[in-house]
Amino acid sequence: MSLPRSAMNMMGFAVCCLCCDEPDISGSDRCRSCIKSHSRTRERLSKQAASKADRLSRELVTMLSDPVSHIDDSVHGKMMIHYATLIDRHQGTAPASTAEEMFEVYEKQKAKSEKSLIRDVANQNPWQDVELDAEQREDMLAKLSDGAPTNVASWDELLAQVEDFLEEGKE
Repeated sequence: MSLPRSAMNMMGFAVCCLCCDEPDISGSDRCRSCIKSHSRTRERLSKQAASKADRLSRELVTMLSDPVSHIDDSVHGKMMIHYATLIDRHQGTAPASTAEEMFEVYEKQKAKSEKSLIRDVANQNPWQDVELDAEQREDMLAKLSDGAPTNVASWDELLAQVEDFLEEGKE
């Protein structure tokens, strides 16, 4: 097995390198000819599809470049699973094989926080991760409003207040 060459990776054909039986020597004649061949193929496929063979070729290239999205394909699904497994192993992420491993993977993904440039860098609000208790919330609300918040005892009273506001707005 050869490690994927960057050119093959950029074209979406890393799996071809992973299935290659050539020794893992960067810049070998076979690597060059393979990269050149795949580049020519990608160029030809980027043109208008003229026949069914062209459309089939495009479909297969698309499958190779993103095998995970095509594992449910009725004809090529098993091979796409094999390709996806090869890529995952190379990237150091082996698929879970037991229910416990699947649960661990799920928990890790759930605990991972997604990075956001705006939220993590631009927002320098010191209160963004602070959980306020009820008393602190009431104090802040009192400071922001003209006085202490009025507690509404029931939905009927709340609806009556809304109706009053609406009536005032019509006048």
